[in-house]
Amino acid sequence: MQDLIKNYFTESIQTQIVTADALTETIEMAGAKLVDALLNGNKILVCGNGSSATNGQSFTAKLIDCVDVERPSIPAISLVCDNAVLSAIADHGYYSEIYAKQVQALGQSGDILIAISPLGNSAEVIRAVQEAVIKDMVIIALTGGEGGELMGLLGQQDLEIRIPSNKKVRIEELHQLVLNCLCEFIEHALFAFKE
Repeated sequence: MQDLIKNYFTESIQTQIVTADALTETIEMAGAKLVDALLNGNKILVCGNGSSATNGQSFTAKLIDCVDVERPSIPAISLVCDNAVLSAIADHGYYSEIYAKQVQALGQSGDILIAISPLGNSAEVIRAVQEAVIKDMVIIALTGGEGGELMGLLGQQDLEIRIPSNKKVRIEELHQLVLNCLCEFIEHALFAFKE
């Protein structure tokens, strides 16, 4: 069992190294898009299902509160948090619209939608992205594997941060790491923290 545990950690570390080599520039571009949107008075909306929902919630919580240093709150909304809204939409038979309807209500041109889907095929996330396209929002998609259907919806202003792995658990781990990295990027860019 110890070998199994060590292999788990080794695989995770190797995936992190490959991701850092492959995606540093893309993550930097995503951070710059987020900072530009915030400087222009826009906000960040985030959606995802299951573990991706948890990653998105953690990301928005850190933006509203802080990562390591006290600073003003950053406007971010997790679309997975309002149980009354989610259940009302689902209760009317529109479960696939649980995020799209919120993007329709809350999103504005210039806002950013962070769409998290490990394999890029989550129907609810895809519908949110389709709505964000209509609203002229910038989309930052966190995916993995082959990128799935989500990849085909992205335009020139959008970015895909695709984790180079086909294992969902590895992709989700790296999505959390990428989101933490983006939080720190935003803090450093907006509040000029010195290390």
